[in-house]
Formats: sequence, structure tokens, C-alpha cells
Amino acid sequence: MYRIYINDTALIVADFMPVGIGPNQQIDAQNFDFREFYKQVKKNGKTVHVILTKEPKKMFRTIRKPFTVIRAAGGIVKNELNQYLFIFRKGKWDLPKGKLDEGEKTRIAAEREVMEECGIKVSEVGSRLCKTWHVYEDKGQIVFKKTVWYNMKAKKQRLIPQLEEEITEARWLGTADFLIVKQNTFPLVKDIISLIEV
Repeated sequence: MYRIYINDTALIVADFMPVGIGPNQQIDAQNFDFREFYKQVKKNGKTVHVILTKEPKKMFRTIRKPFTVIRAAGGIVKNELNQYLFIFRKGKWDLPKGKLDEGEKTRIAAEREVMEECGIKVSEVGSRLCKTWHVYEDKGQIVFKKTVWYNMKAKKQRLIPQLEEEITEARWLGTADFLIVKQNTFPLVKDIISLIEV
């Protein structure tokens, strides 16, 4: 199953109907045009669309192929008090992440981005948690951003938000405070939080 996010809209490509996704609109795979879809959903707010196909991997590759793919990496950082690191950027809660430098490995990039965006030292970069796909426009071109997320550990320490990246706050939050984040974040971040909460 693949989930592609365009801000608050999710496009799911799967060979079964996923449970727990709420109200959704099914799309015919046969004549699907991603550019047209992108134009429509940019205006339509929070919606979930599903393409059911016997070969989701092949369908996803077909959708993605005409577009540039930007590679990024991020961290789900947990401290010794079982609190997680969140950032507040452009009016929404988010997780620290960023683009890979040329030739950089995802694990290294994830650690570097966490340190740059929050001003902390990471003590351990652990296993890969998941990967996400986010679509947006850059200089008028549609791009697919693939982000690989890693579990990380860091001691609780003073956080210094990277203001030049429009991060106005960085905060350690316990799972009981995730509700604050969920009320003002992107569906992509909510999906990642659901993996932590298990």
C-alpha cells in the first residue's frame, strides 16, 4: 500500500480497501491523470482518495515516473523521559526532517537535520520507522518528496529552533500531549504518530 500526501489530502494506492481511513472517494485506475488530480485536490481541503489495483507497486511507479523525486530524511526522537521531539513550523506542528545533501546517506541526513533544526545532540540513530511520500510544487513543477524516518534517542536538553527554516518552537512532548499536535498538523504526521503510539 502506498500513501501519497498533498497537504491535507491523501491518495492511497492499494490492492485492498484499507480500514479506518474514514470517508473516502474511490478513483478508477484506468484513466487516472495525476496532474489533473493534483490541480483538483489543491483546492479541496481534507479528502481521502483510494485507487484499488491488483498491482499497487506498478501503479505507484506509473504515477511517480514523470516527476522529480526529492529524497529527504527525518527523526522520531525520544528522550529518557519517554518524550518525543516536535517542531512548530509555519503555523503547524511537524517533525524534524530535511533534504539529503548530494551523496549523503539517509541515516546521516536524518541525524544532521534533527541537530540543525532543533540544536540538539543525538545519542543514537536506531531502526528505520517508515517512509512517506509528500507531493508539492517547487518553482511551478510538481515534485515527489520521499522521506525516510528513523527512530532516534537523545538526552533531554535545551532545544534551539532553527529560525531561518521558519521553525518558531521545538518542544519535548509525552504521548499524553500528542492530542495538541494532532489538532494542528498534517495527516502525514498523524500517520507517523500512530506508529509511535502502538
